[in-house]
Amino acid sequence: MMGGRSENPELWTFLESLHCGELLSGTVTAIERFGVFIALDDGPDHPVFPGVGFITVPELSWRHIEAASDVVQVGQRVSCEFLQFDTWNLEARLSLRATQPDPFRTFAGSIAVGQKLHGKVTKLVPFGVFVQVADGIEGLVHLRELTWTPVQTPSDVVPVGDDVTVVVTEIDRERGRLALSRRQASSERR
Repeated sequence: MMGGRSENPELWTFLESLHCGELLSGTVTAIERFGVFIALDDGPDHPVFPGVGFITVPELSWRHIEAASDVVQVGQRVSCEFLQFDTWNLEARLSLRATQPDPFRTFAGSIAVGQKLHGKVTKLVPFGVFVQVADGIEGLVHLRELTWTPVQTPSDVVPVGDDVTVVVTEIDRERGRLALSRRQASSERR
């Protein structure tokens, strides 16, 4: 552990003064596999880490990203939302994505169940296929919703990269999930 109030009184006082949802600005000082360190403009230095602020990889973006460097670069200025005081590491846990609108919720507000969408097949999984229907938005077409005739594997029906027309069958706003049907988009019932 980093030591408590007595060893780092200034840092401890600063971190205790922060409120959940507060916006903090700073500079990206280091990019690690597990997240990004931020030197906060208004905060003291950290005794061990290259910054008092820390953003985990999932909190960097609403999109699924491979690496933190896909979103930020060292030296970049950022404005983040304060999530919590991590008393173990004496750091401020921050979120960059919380400052941006959730693209799924924005998209979900513009569509309705039963609506037809056009998209591209991005991934085949044993239970169906994922189709990108907008920038950063993917939905799942379950195996049984691929065709009117039963199929064993998705690759029997569509390859990755295929353009498909699908119908929205469910919009789960809480979990950010979209269920789609390819068979309901085609009228050929056999």
